[in-house]
Amino acid sequence: MEQATRRRGRAVLAAVAAVAFGVAGCDAVGGDAPGAAGTKASSARPTPLWDTRPDSVAAVGDSITRGFDACAVLTDCPEVSWATGGSEEVDSLAVRLLGRAGAAGRSWNYAATGARMEDLPAQMERAVRRGPELVAVMAGANDACRESVAAMTPVAEFRAGFEAAMRTLRRSLPKAQVYVASVPDLKRLWSQGRTSALGKQVWKLGICPSMLGDADALDAAATERRATVQKRVEDYNEVLREVCAQDSRCRSDDGEVYAYRFGTAQLSRWDWFHPSVDGQAKLAEIAYRTVTAPGP
Repeated sequence: MEQATRRRGRAVLAAVAAVAFGVAGCDAVGGDAPGAAGTKASSARPTPLWDTRPDSVAAVGDSITRGFDACAVLTDCPEVSWATGGSEEVDSLAVRLLGRAGAAGRSWNYAATGARMEDLPAQMERAVRRGPELVAVMAGANDACRESVAAMTPVAEFRAGFEAAMRTLRRSLPKAQVYVASVPDLKRLWSQGRTSALGKQVWKLGICPSMLGDADALDAAATERRATVQKRVEDYNEVLREVCAQDSRCRSDDGEVYAYRFGTAQLSRWDWFHPSVDGQAKLAEIAYRTVTAPGP
């Protein structure tokens, strides 16, 4: 009886060992081993948060995205917009992503000359009706370009406007991607454009007076005024980075547009402040590089 019990005990131990070895063997083989039902375990990768090839693009923002002063004086020219234009000289973000025919049918420009950050939620509301897979944002220059330094949009209000625009987007399109361009260095644009007599005459019509007013003045007050505007732009760009970083489907250019050293060839030959056709092409390059960069 005792021997029979020991034999049964050894048999049970052997069976347990065999099962254990079999389980360990399946684990060692990896994901290609058959499952319990004889089917192959799934080896599919999770869908990445960021798609480098979105199938449609909407743009929101201000005069830069409308191609203002790129083709004619004091006139929008959306055909050369860095975001959605069809011009072969620019190869906009939409054209680079969708092809020329695709961009013509699946990209939309809701930017408006003169728009400030407070206008962005309403623009975003219009954009989401199209259901774009990517929304391109460039806004903030007009918040700094006011009639005086005191009239510039406070940083807290700027943040509130951008956050409201993002909430508007997310309510309708939780999976849409967002590309956010930084605000250009307005002081750099002043330093380049002030070499043009024509440009300075156009500036007197009311283009960015907080930075461009009294363009030739180099006294302490003028220098401080321009430095204050530049600092406000830097603060806006920090807001854009921070708010974008809180959204897993948002990418900012990390200050690349701000850092870009626009030369006279990249500035409008009428106002020497807004991007020329060549300047629009440079903005498109930066945007495309950011959108198509590999990542999670």
